[in-house]
Amino acid sequence: MASKYGYALPQLGGELFLTDGGIESTLIFHEGAELPYFSAFDLLSYSRGTDLLRKYFRTYAEVAARYGTGLILESATWRANPDWARKIGYSREELADANRKSIFLLEEIRDEFDAALEHLVISGCLGPRGDGYVPTAVMNEKEAEEYHSEQVFTFVETAADMVSAITMNYTAEAIGIARAAQRAELPVAISFTVETDGNLPTGQALRDAIREVEAATGCYPAYYMINCAHPTHFDHILTNDPVFDRIRGLRANASRKSHAELNDSTELDAGNPLELGMQYAELTRRLKNLNILGGCCGTDHRHIEQIAEARVPLFETVVINNHN
Repeated sequence: MASKYGYALPQLGGELFLTDGGIESTLIFHEGAELPYFSAFDLLSYSRGTDLLRKYFRTYAEVAARYGTGLILESATWRANPDWARKIGYSREELADANRKSIFLLEEIRDEFDAALEHLVISGCLGPRGDGYVPTAVMNEKEAEEYHSEQVFTFVETAADMVSAITMNYTAEAIGIARAAQRAELPVAISFTVETDGNLPTGQALRDAIREVEAATGCYPAYYMINCAHPTHFDHILTNDPVFDRIRGLRANASRKSHAELNDSTELDAGNPLELGMQYAELTRRLKNLNILGGCCGTDHRHIEQIAEARVPLFETVVINNHN
């Protein structure tokens, strides 16, 4: 297998791309799926689970086709790294097979929507070795590169066009993943999460985290994203600093709750899809390269539809103006 796009990722051209929403919260609260340790990849081990994932991804392909945008789909592998897989009884061979199956499933979706979507990018999703909200199982850069290389190089064997490091909460892990992707010659997106003050869980400012990764990797990441935080948590930090021009993607939470509050929640907080769409529209006015829009915890296709409703007209205006 090989990437369809190589290094020429179509989302780097500035066209509008949607992504999916909060996969784990959707599967748990809307579909009644059981995800041990939030491990959506475990659904690939049985037919009904695979059908749920197929239904989930098809829903977003239909939204993108309806609005005429590109689409980036992240594989259901945020937890598919050795430590988490070991907790639910996976061997190394079974884990590698699950990572491959996750990409095969997205290939099916891309083939199905080939005529309806000009661009459907397949991204191999990597998550943190430890907790998504709190820096645990902390590694140095070299340890992180070694740890995540196993998953990255499994994706090399597939049709994944890129990899994305989602919910990074400290820089050394992000740097390690970027270096692993560079060795594998795969494009990589780095997505940081922030707390309600707009800083990483370590207390580091987002702009400083991006600068640190850039300096340590020779600016290797294709772009950066923010995920698993509500727009009100970080909109105040997005100044005119050129470093924020490297942010192309946003996958916000539906809820305004802090990470600690979300951890303690037993009910889904779906927020306000219409309001979230308007907040995305405002952020795209402030971040000139922001063109990859999706969701994280609590979001589903309703939120992505509202984001598209609010963003597509603005995007079309920008395209028209740029051609005049």
